[in-house]
Amino acid sequence: MIDLYTWPTPNGHKVHIMLEEVGLEYRVIPIDINRGDQFKPDFLAISPNNKMPAMIDHDGPGGQSYSVFESGAMLMYLAEKTGQLMPTDMAGRYRVIQWLMFQMGGIGPLLGQAHHFRVYAPEPIPYAVERYTNEATRLYSVMDRRLAESEYLADDYSIADIACFPWLRRPERQGQRHEDFPNLKRWFDAIAARPAVQRGVEVLAEHQRSSGPISAEARENLFGSAQYKRGS
Repeated sequence: MIDLYTWPTPNGHKVHIMLEEVGLEYRVIPIDINRGDQFKPDFLAISPNNKMPAMIDHDGPGGQSYSVFESGAMLMYLAEKTGQLMPTDMAGRYRVIQWLMFQMGGIGPLLGQAHHFRVYAPEPIPYAVERYTNEATRLYSVMDRRLAESEYLADDYSIADIACFPWLRRPERQGQRHEDFPNLKRWFDAIAARPAVQRGVEVLAEHQRSSGPISAEARENLFGSAQYKRGS
């Protein structure tokens, strides 16, 4: 059994989808980041960066409980635990890892900034909107070029695809349209049709945030100084 501490964000969905794909039994423990659950001591004990998702595998290495934080590390851990969705040969393994790092270092942070400045910033900052919208276009183009030559990012369906997919579910928030990137759209639609993916994105779906205004409490917990004060 895996205890999954999560919330319905792109990073949360990555791990929801992975667990559904590999068929491991898991228990969802909601971490409401709008209310500040990510700062509670019990959660910080397994996720010192006060970010979700995180998990405890009660059948970890040596049969002992083992905790993992950071969604990319969680995907790698689950792939190695189950022998699924990541090759074991060195060339294939690093083909997957490269595209996983592309998501962790580019797709996640930069599309997240596009989300923030286009949707959540309290006042428009044109330079920031243009900067991150342009970067989103560049990243979509990188993926589109790769997917012109390969069905999936690392040849076969893998944790690299699982990592990227949730970040591309709301292209309008990034100033993008899937239709402008035909190879990416073909890839996205194929992944969206997978039953495990459909189950994964429905985890805690009732808590998914709309693009409308957020409360003052949520803004403080997500973007304000609360995280620094509580971490001091």
